[in-house]
Amino acid sequence: MRSRRRDQAFHYARDYSNFEVKIMIGMQSQADFDPAKAEVFAEGILTALNNGALCLMVSVGHRTGLFDVLRTLPPATSHEIAARAGLHERYVREWLGAMVAAGVVEVEPTTDRFVLPVEHATWLTRAAAADNLAVFAQYIALLGRVEDDLVECFKKGGGVPYDKYPRFHAVMAEDSGQSVLSSLESHILPLVPGLDARLAAGIRVLDVGCGRGRIMNYLAALYPNSRFTGMDLALEAITFARQEATEKRLQNIEFVVADMSDFDSTAPSAAFDFITTFDAIHDQARPLHVLKGIHRALRDDGVYLMQDIKGSSHVHNNIAHPLGTFLYTVSCMHCMTVSLAQGGEGLGAMWGEEKTRVYLQRAGFRSIETYQLAHDIQNNWYVVRKQDQEPSQKDNPDDQDRYGLQ
Repeated sequence: MRSRRRDQAFHYARDYSNFEVKIMIGMQSQADFDPAKAEVFAEGILTALNNGALCLMVSVGHRTGLFDVLRTLPPATSHEIAARAGLHERYVREWLGAMVAAGVVEVEPTTDRFVLPVEHATWLTRAAAADNLAVFAQYIALLGRVEDDLVECFKKGGGVPYDKYPRFHAVMAEDSGQSVLSSLESHILPLVPGLDARLAAGIRVLDVGCGRGRIMNYLAALYPNSRFTGMDLALEAITFARQEATEKRLQNIEFVVADMSDFDSTAPSAAFDFITTFDAIHDQARPLHVLKGIHRALRDDGVYLMQDIKGSSHVHNNIAHPLGTFLYTVSCMHCMTVSLAQGGEGLGAMWGEEKTRVYLQRAGFRSIETYQLAHDIQNNWYVVRKQDQEPSQKDNPDDQDRYGLQ
């Protein structure tokens, strides 16, 4: 027996198929219209509407601490939950309604007591640490804030500048805490053999596009003999990073506000032993200039560690990507448009591994190794060096032509 939602989807598809007009979709005409396919599609859109709304409420639950409170409580009323969280009950009650409808929170019908199953808390609370998926739901609300501006860009061109995203660096800092900080010592630094020993002995490190500097501040505390520099375009982010460094009494780190568009000519020559970027290249105004600057700033025996979005440069290869829709959306509504707002290239988050390799080679790098980490389904990790590549790592010359970088 069909659910109400399936009946509604079929109703839409049936009415559509009764139109007298001839519909052309590519080479498909009204005679080829498949009501069953339309029904499945309509049901998927209805599901997307519910899931989109759920993301907003998950973000609210994370930011208000409601998930964390629910994790500690036995079945409780909305008044008890609100009191424990220090929030207004009427809002908490409506939020709980959304959570129950989505199957996130369970309710006892006779007592109106709510409980967050431990299996759900495992993925939605701060106690879950790197497994807390509620962090990423914040992006939906953050991106929705600029929809009006983005619609104007669709009509007139240009881009949406960074200052339209007041919470972006805060959310990115949490994101980095999930995908980077939690695994920095155990999985990420070991990608470069001998790096731990070099950092302990003392080397110079640069992070390009450092944001709020959480990663560099962490490393500076962990390796006091090394010197660290973080660079970012956003004054707000650099101010936060400097304040955190001061609070931690770090003496071996500096943060610099810098526009990296001309880094290919302004980067200090052979100044750093280890350079990093964490999901920072694809939204630069001039990404190739930044990569050339990194090549220039890196010493001959140095290593560049690059975290960037995992995907293909060819959209048909991303159909089965587990986060494909999400990543293209983040790209369209942030990464691509902030680059265009600076008169930049608008490379976008889904530039793909093929194009990434071409850009790195064009910047002068010859050794490019790609790694994936089990905990990070969103990113590739590239270990990049100046010396010649092994034959197995040569890039496809066809890609050089395709991306206009010959």
